[in-house]
Amino acid sequence: MTIECVFCDIIAGRGEASVVYRDEQCIAVMDICPVNTGHVLIIPLHHARDLAELEKGTGGALFEIARQVAAGIRRSGLNADGINLLLADGEAAGQEVFHVHLHVLPRFRGDGFGHKFPPHYGHRPPREELESVAATIRASLGVA
Repeated sequence: MTIECVFCDIIAGRGEASVVYRDEQCIAVMDICPVNTGHVLIIPLHHARDLAELEKGTGGALFEIARQVAAGIRRSGLNADGINLLLADGEAAGQEVFHVHLHVLPRFRGDGFGHKFPPHYGHRPPREELESVAATIRASLGVA
């Protein structure tokens, strides 16, 4: 079975991309639908549909390259007021291309991009509830 993936095509040289950086684990390319000028995607070279499928160590490489790209954006003269990193993991989280990728988003005051929290945000659940959820996640990780 062949996976049809726009990012795999870019990595293999079959798709067009404006490459910012490439090494043995990841490629960084300009987003073709940028939120703002300088919007870069960091993509692992090995296909992984979601974070759970990502090879061990690759997540760290994604963030290290994002750190370097963010520093480059700040030095570039684009005059970004800030940087957001965004990784959507799953359709409900807004993932549209199902190959893990990390957005490096230059931000500018008044750019119109932002976060919208649901109405219940800010409500602090009881500590017992937090402990219960933490225990459930720990159990799924196999840690005590």
